[in-house]
Amino acid sequence: MKKVLVTGGAGFIGSNFVKLLREERPDVDVVVLDKLTYAGRMENLAAYQNDAQFRFVKGDICDVSDVREAMSGCDTIFNFAAETHVDRSLMGDESLAGAFIQADVYGVYILLEEAKRQNVSLFLQVSTDEVYGDVESGHSVETDPLEPRSPYSAAKAGGELIARAYGISHGVPVIITRGSNNFGPNQYPEKLIPLFITNAIDDLQLPLYGDGMQRRDWIYVEDHCRGILLAAEKGTAGETYNVGGGNEMANRDITYAILGLLGKDESLIRHVQDRPGHDRRYALSTQKLRALGYAPQRSFEDDLASTVAWYQSNESWWRELKSEGEFKKYYGRNYDDKMKSAAPNALESNATDSGDAS
Repeated sequence: MKKVLVTGGAGFIGSNFVKLLREERPDVDVVVLDKLTYAGRMENLAAYQNDAQFRFVKGDICDVSDVREAMSGCDTIFNFAAETHVDRSLMGDESLAGAFIQADVYGVYILLEEAKRQNVSLFLQVSTDEVYGDVESGHSVETDPLEPRSPYSAAKAGGELIARAYGISHGVPVIITRGSNNFGPNQYPEKLIPLFITNAIDDLQLPLYGDGMQRRDWIYVEDHCRGILLAAEKGTAGETYNVGGGNEMANRDITYAILGLLGKDESLIRHVQDRPGHDRRYALSTQKLRALGYAPQRSFEDDLASTVAWYQSNESWWRELKSEGEFKKYYGRNYDDKMKSAAPNALESNATDSGDAS
């Protein structure tokens, strides 16, 4: 890699990937293309404003001219740009749900067309473990069928399939990575961990879907970025690689851990109506990436504690976001009616089931 394009590089995972590149691949020039929607923040890239090997282009991956300008001269493309929040994809509003098809499917097509035209050395499509759908037992491997169950995961699966087709039909060297649930500092406070941390700091209720026993594999964002970089540098074009943290936990137990770290009472939890088609469990096998040398370097417990501490120490960052009309509109639409009929936390159910999630 000599010059790379990172789309969505002002977002949570993308900006952490830029940080990893600038720190550990200092000879690589980095171009970021980002539309700066609600979750893309220029402050995430503030450290590189005077970096001669960094360039920011404000633009949309669905716009051919924006993509052409940003991709010019780049040999490697990392596509992080996407609409990512499942709840937003379920809201039934064309301006919300339709955005997922535009960014996660059509935008991938536009990028691939330009990558083909410019004959890039590698196109890495960043995807998600949610494309596998609900995993009742065992662990998903890269050859498992795609069975997405939400508009978000279906759109991500569509983007994957287009990328794969361009690799086969047009010879674009494509690698796909499928990551598990990310967490860490600077994550927009709509996702479970930052939402519950910031709500709990203010003694606001925590809207926990259903019984809270949905299980996820959690990965610290830095470990995810390292896995993506490894796949790009040592992986094989045409292949897919799972990037997981090996930290499978129930959402409810994550919630209890956050409250414990903040010294808050479990009475803040409100069990709200579960979202439609909510997958019960995701779990990834990472043996294929491990064969290339991958191993998560972080401790989940330590990183959750440091993430909580970061939000405590950076209240101005997230308070500004949560005060904006975009967040308030989303939060009200998604949770107001659910909270009206919410059940308080049942402490006895914790005593009954907590061992199952440990």
